Amino acid sequence: MMKYRSLIAGACLSLIVLIAAAFSFAWIPYDITQLSIPDKLQTPNWNHWLGTDHFGRDILSMIMVGARTSLAVALLAVGIGMGIGVPLGLAAAAGRGAFIDEVIMRTNDLIFAFPSLVIAILITALFGAGAMNAIVAIGVFNIPVFARVSRGAALSLWQKEFILAARVSGKSKLRISAEHILPNLTNLLIVQGTIQFSLGILAEAGLSYVGLGAQPPTPSWGRMLADAQTMVSFAPHLALIPGSAIILTVLGLNLMGDGLRDALDPKLRKSRQ
Repeated sequence: MMKYRSLIAGACLSLIVLIAAAFSFAWIPYDITQLSIPDKLQTPNWNHWLGTDHFGRDILSMIMVGARTSLAVALLAVGIGMGIGVPLGLAAAAGRGAFIDEVIMRTNDLIFAFPSLVIAILITALFGAGAMNAIVAIGVFNIPVFARVSRGAALSLWQKEFILAARVSGKSKLRISAEHILPNLTNLLIVQGTIQFSLGILAEAGLSYVGLGAQPPTPSWGRMLADAQTMVSFAPHLALIPGSAIILTVLGLNLMGDGLRDALDPKLRKSRQ
């Protein structure tokens, strides 16, 4: 069990966030849409375990709903990146050196030239701020990541003997990619997906911080940080609590990704024994 302590620790932290997000669908301590000015800026107490914000809203309730927002945005963005990027990477590897390979990889380079924040600003200028536009922006930035990872791994697999045997048997490159290449990339894609998931949490928080993510009244950890920046001197818990939520979530996902890499890669397992 000690060999997988990173995986266990990361899974526990991630599970706490997941449970909080799941509970928010059915129950939260207080209604986050109700303002209570007399209760504003309370420090953690028995009635409000994490205190209240400048509108008197319960911070624990906002953190729970904010977890749901962050996880949903990051998950959908990673799904977009993986769903589009992996097929593109496999196609580029299958047509190595051909026109399709050059088009896909040069397009990836072009997307990499624009950070997700810049892409989000462009999308927002056209369609307005919102969680859906943040999902699209982060998802578009994830596409070249998964394309590069899958292409690099697939290129090495195309030189293996079992792939050569499949080609000799008359299978097409598309069928080989679907039946032989993709299944052998599953472990790598799981680990990469976990890493991109954690980066998606950070990206969502960053976009919400500058007002491009989920819009009020939907809570977001990034916007909670933005609202707290002018009150840090007399109400530091307003920034510390959402900031800690982001840190612990990203830490948990990174630890889980590192643990999954150790558990799924036999070479790493042998080297650490």
